[in-house]
Amino acid sequence: MQKNGKKIRVVGVSRGNEFSPNHVGNDAAIFRETAEELAKRGCEVTLFPEKEFVAQHIQADFIFDMARDRATISRLKELEENGALVVNSGFGIDNCVRREMTERLIASGVPHPESFIIPTGGEFTPDIYPCWIKRGDSHAMVKEDVVYVECREEAEVVMADFRARHIPVAVVNEHLVGDLVKFYGVQHTDFFYAFYPTEQSHSKFGLEAINGEARGFPLDLDKLKAYANRAAEALNVPIYGGDCVVSSAGEIRIIDFNDWPSFARCRREAAPKIAECIYNRIISKLNSK
Repeated sequence: MQKNGKKIRVVGVSRGNEFSPNHVGNDAAIFRETAEELAKRGCEVTLFPEKEFVAQHIQADFIFDMARDRATISRLKELEENGALVVNSGFGIDNCVRREMTERLIASGVPHPESFIIPTGGEFTPDIYPCWIKRGDSHAMVKEDVVYVECREEAEVVMADFRARHIPVAVVNEHLVGDLVKFYGVQHTDFFYAFYPTEQSHSKFGLEAINGEARGFPLDLDKLKAYANRAAEALNVPIYGGDCVVSSAGEIRIIDFNDWPSFARCRREAAPKIAECIYNRIISKLNSK
């Protein structure tokens, strides 16, 4: 891809290791392979760790990123507001913070568990045991950020821990009984991949064990893909992954959604499609000038 005889410069911003719990290698691999695929399309790709990207005050018209650090996201937003193309958008990454994600998914009609957003400084009021208590102010970075509880006493312990760690708000989701399914997708491509998370190597914290082994409840993949793409649109994250629970009747409800996950199970298939998504957006922006 060239403009005026010169290759188009594309900057990649990798994810800090602290934001890749148990997935440092997998996150690095999908980022590297995406960069290689963009290079095959004629892009001149320069990669930066996210802290270095901020420290060097890098300027670029076209950026792809797996950023999670607050300073990096702020910088990406600043560049976007000044006309840069950023995939995934810094604004989209912020939308995937638990509280914002929950509010946006519900507002967009994406099937979702019954949920409550509560300050950690107050009393635990939801009465939907068993349930999940999740930190609301960021992505999960340690196992204690997403906790399954069966009674009020357990819930109060979690809330006390959140307060001690200065987490101001919690999102509470009802626990859904059914098959847990993980999925990965890339908007505006034909790529969509779903699987039952039976392998520990594809888990961040091992919490999938709560739902147990899949029982093979009827799963409509086209419907799941439609729900996932609706969520991606609502959150502004074209490169995405997530989790859903499928009931015995085949009802699908999305319980988590992430900006640019590791694609560990399907990296070789995903990397060219992620690059295609980024490349097509660059071409569209160039053609609109």
